[in-house]
This record gives sequence, C-alpha cells and structure tokens, in this order.
Amino acid sequence: MLNRADALWRAATYVAVALLHLDDNQLLAEPLKAEHVKPRPAGHWGTVPGTAWALVHTVLAAGEVGPGRELVPVIGAGHAGVVQLACAWLSGQLASVRPQYSRDAAGLRRLARDFPHVDGLGSETHPLLVAGAAPGGCLGSALAFSHGLALDVPGRIVVPIIGDGECETPTTAASWLAARALESSAVLPIVHVNGFRMGARSLLGMMTDSELVAYAAGLGWRAHVVYVEVATVDAHEAFREALAGAADAVADGARTAVFLRCVKGWSGPESVGGRPVLGTAAAHKTPLGGAHSDEGQRAQLEGWLASYRPAELFDRDARPIGALAEAIDSAAWHSAEGAGRATLEAPRQVVPVRADRFGEAVGGVLRRHAEAGGFRVFSPDEFSSNRLDALRDEPWVSEVLAEEVLLGWLSGWISSGRRGVLVSYEAFAPLMTSGVVGHLKHRRLAGQQEAPSLNLLLTSYGWHNVFTHGDSSLSTALLATEDPAVSVLAPADARRTAAVLDAALNSTGQVNVLIAGKHGELQLPYETVEQELGRGLAIWPHLSDQEAPDLTIVAAGDLSAEVVTAAAPLIRAQLGCRVRVVGVLDLTVLGDPLHWPKGLNEAEADHYFGERAALLVVTLGHPAAVWGLLAGRLRRQVEVIGWREPSGPMPQDVLAHELGFDAEGLLQAARRLTGRSEAAR
Repeated sequence: MLNRADALWRAATYVAVALLHLDDNQLLAEPLKAEHVKPRPAGHWGTVPGTAWALVHTVLAAGEVGPGRELVPVIGAGHAGVVQLACAWLSGQLASVRPQYSRDAAGLRRLARDFPHVDGLGSETHPLLVAGAAPGGCLGSALAFSHGLALDVPGRIVVPIIGDGECETPTTAASWLAARALESSAVLPIVHVNGFRMGARSLLGMMTDSELVAYAAGLGWRAHVVYVEVATVDAHEAFREALAGAADAVADGARTAVFLRCVKGWSGPESVGGRPVLGTAAAHKTPLGGAHSDEGQRAQLEGWLASYRPAELFDRDARPIGALAEAIDSAAWHSAEGAGRATLEAPRQVVPVRADRFGEAVGGVLRRHAEAGGFRVFSPDEFSSNRLDALRDEPWVSEVLAEEVLLGWLSGWISSGRRGVLVSYEAFAPLMTSGVVGHLKHRRLAGQQEAPSLNLLLTSYGWHNVFTHGDSSLSTALLATEDPAVSVLAPADARRTAAVLDAALNSTGQVNVLIAGKHGELQLPYETVEQELGRGLAIWPHLSDQEAPDLTIVAAGDLSAEVVTAAAPLIRAQLGCRVRVVGVLDLTVLGDPLHWPKGLNEAEADHYFGERAALLVVTLGHPAAVWGLLAGRLRRQVEVIGWREPSGPMPQDVLAHELGFDAEGLLQAARRLTGRSEAAR
C-alpha cells in the first residue's frame, strides 16, 4: 500500500509539473532543451503536492473499503485542476472523455501542449473528472456541497479536500458549524494547511497544532493533525493511519477532520534567482517562468522533474509500470453516483383548487414530493415567517441561517439524483448569485441536462417588507446570463404557485427561480393554468376585451396581477381603449428565442400582445431585467413598471404609489402609451 501511494503521488506530481512547464520531452528521454519548455508557463504549482497527496491517499483508501461503504473525494480548490488532470490522465479517465489524451507518450505530449486549455476542459477542476463533483469558480462551496452529497446516503463518506485559504471564505467557515444541523451526512474534510493563500499567510497556517484542534473542537469537530515535509515511507504511513482512523470515526457518527500540514510548494524549487520560493507566496504559480530562455532555470526544472524518478514509474511510452501500475489498478477513481431516482415516479399533479393560500398550497406540494422520497427542503430559519410552520419539524427539512451554505447543501443533494428546493426571502437571495452562476457553469461543463433542477422559492419580496428587505437582484443577474437553463417564474396566485412549484420539482436540467408572495388573496380563474405552465404565458379572458387591443398589459407575479386586476377596468373606463391582459408566468418568454427556449418569436408576440397594441409590463422585479429581455425587439410603444430602490422607509401603499405600482400609476402609464387623456363621450 505505501509503495503504491508513493508511486502514485510521485507520478501525479510529476505529470502536473510537466503539464505546467513542458511542450515536449515529458519523460526526460533526453537533456532538457529550450524548445522542450513552454515560453510562457501558466497555472498553479503551490497547491499541487499537498492536494495530490490527499487525493492519492483517498482514492487508494476508496479502493480498499469493504462492501456497503464508499469514499468519494471532492476537490475544493479550482487551482488544483492540474492535479485532477494529472490523475485523470494516469487513470485513463481523461482518455474516456477526450480520446486524444491517451495514456501513452503521445497522449501526454498532446495534453501538456494543450494545457491550460485542454480542448475545452480548461485548467480548473472539471465535473467529468475524478473528485470534480463540486462547482468551482466561487471558492468555498466544497464543504457544504459535500454535506449535501453525503446526506441520507448510508455508507457514503465524502472527502472534500479544501485549502487553508478556502477556510477563510464565509461559506466554508459557516459550513463547519452548520454541520450540526445535519444528522445523517458523513463528511471527512482534509484541510490542506500549506500556510498561504494566494498572496499572503493564511489564518489557519498561522495557528499552532493545539489552536487548530481547539478551533475544530469549538465547532464540533475532532481534528487529526498530520505533518508531511518529505514524501517518506513514515509520512505515507502516518497519513494513511490518520485517514483510516478518521474514516472509521466518521462512519460511527463522529464529525472528524484531518489537517494536512506541509510547506507550500514542497518538493519544488527552494529559490529562483536568489529569491526564496519554497514556503512563500511565490510558490503559488509556476515558479520557473523563464526556463524557456534561462539556462539556469531550465537546469532547475530538469532537476526538479528528475527528483520524482520517472524511470521507476513509466516505460518509454509513458505507460505505468511497477508500483504505479498496481496503484492505478487498485484505486477507486469514481465520483458519486446518483443516490436517488433520476426522475420522480409521481406525475405532475396540480394541487386541488381549494388550496388557495400560500402556506396550504406550497406545503401540500412539498409534502407530496417528500412522500415520493428522495426529497429535501432547505431554508434559513424562515418557515414560520413564510407560513410553512407545519413543515418545520419534518425530517426532510433542514434549516440554518446561511443561504450560501444551504445552496451548497442543495447543490450536493441534487447532484446525486435527488429532488429539492431552497426557500428564502428574495432580499437575501443575492448572497447566492455567484454560487448559482457557478452551478450553471458546472452543469454546462458536465452536460447534466437530465439531472434534477436547482429550485429556489423566493418569498417576502420588497413590496411587502421593510426598507432593507427589498432586493430582486438575483433574478436580474440570472436573466442577464442568457443561460437557457434559467427560468424566472412569477405565478399570479397561490394555486399557480403550487402548480409551477410542482412542475419545477419534477423538471430536470434547469435553474428555476420562483418568486411568490405569502400574503396574496387574489384567486384568478384557473382555465389558463395549463397554458401558462406549458408556454409560459396566457391571455386572461376575464380581464380582456375580445377585439384587437389598443393596450396590452402584462402581469408578471401575484402582486402585479392584483394591481392589473384593479387597473384594467379603470383604464378601459377612463381612456375608452380596448385592453388585453396577459399573465406571464415565465419571464424568459419575453426574451429572444435565439437565447431562451420559451422566447416568443415575432408572430407569437403579435398573437399574444396584439399586432399594433402598446405594451405595459408590470413586474415584481427590476424593470432593467425586462428591458434586457425585450432588447428593443418589439416594434411598439413599451413601458415597464417594477421595483426600483425607494428613497427610504415608507408605508407599503406609499411605496407602491411612488413607484407607479398601483391602479393610478398604471392608468398614468396607459395615458402615456396610448396618448389618451379620457374616454370619448
């Protein structure tokens, strides 16, 4: 085992260094020449040796576990992508994704030459490769993601490999404590304490061993501290024992972590040009950036590569031999497989008409999905406020006051095939923006169109809240991405909220942001619901004239529907114009069909809005989001009324009046759009 671990670590680190620096002669078959070295090396070295150490020991331990248990590694640092690529090439996994990177000398040469772009895989961690399950980009989500991935899966232990700098991020820092809220999530973090984040000393790195242990204990974790300064047999043995003991403790229900203490950039150059590198922030990126033209640096690079003794690891065609071949064969290189059903067995089922209050309607949908199994609700301590008190004590509900952590839990949960939703106030949802965008990027790379959707139910919008609790920025930001997987859903009443929530929970491959108030009492006719669900919008006959309209009013959201319901007859009576009202459930229907799957083409826009009618859009969110979707495509007069930042705290009716979000405001907008001041007499 120890010989295999050492061989695999040396091979992974060697290949990573070769990818960072070499265009050719990756096996040192001849003395290193200028033409063998990249003119401008790009990538990150400092995290490589420690991350490779942790990953190698984890995949080898995973290959030895007995039936009923699995160890699933997850890399937290995106800068460790070169380690992931090296291991994926060694295992042959990379060739299954990109056949040109075959496990031989030619494949290694192509991989090194293509790094850091790697035929669309890039240089960061990738979801198609070993330990790449967690979304990258925004640092800090791996620990929370791992808890979601492990939640309610007996025998699964997820091993996130996270950096000491990463532990300073708010999401990681909160995730240690938040683990207390989860009873059935076996996670064994390996914290790579090399003493530095990108440009300075890390806070954890400045702690003593006793301080690290005390810090972990205060958060409810046992800590094993292991030093690795040189890759000796004793160092491998000490880490293997610590990892095995921690895995047993985690399996028995004890929250346990391993802190791997090492020097940043160990096994690499101590200094370059008289400037210290080893154990400094200078080791973060490729330290020998001038090896192409500098003979001294080139000699350093050759000695560095040779220190891993590649002739003991590979034959002349770069095929693994000896202990390395044994290690690759015995390791478990898998990522987590789906722990639940890919799709729910229950067909879409609209909640009965009698469920006309938010709490009853939404609660009924959530209970039905929970009864089907493989389902979770995550929320930041707002169940009572959101009128979902009856669900608070259900075993499938998890609450902690940290939206970013909840997003990580949900992302990990759904990544293994389960369904779920995060319920939060709309004003606090922008905390999750970078995480949701990272999730979209991750899904795009993984090609996970059939994976369960990421669902966010946002309530308590600014129209019915205090001054500081008004912010619809998340939906605005997501619509700006023009990612076709995004749906921003604004149902018009509680029954529609239940229906679209049910559909969202049954959907795959989407990020569904559902915005709904909890106070609404309006009950609209139900006859157009299926059309709203299917096409994203519908003409509301009960508020519309049958003739071609002079003015079409679009209502997006429940409060918008209330205001439009009050304003439509007033506009008709005072201005003498023909009015059509269209309920928009999915805001993306207003977008360009080249970008949005449900976007209206020109003929459809004329059908729903009328060929010559002016258009008044009433939305819960920012008008800028609607203007961005329309992008000047409609050849007609258009005005948008929605959320704008108020000047300060004010009563809700005053706020609505100031923003034109009341019947009088819509009447004034209609006058501007139609040029009419009063009805003809």
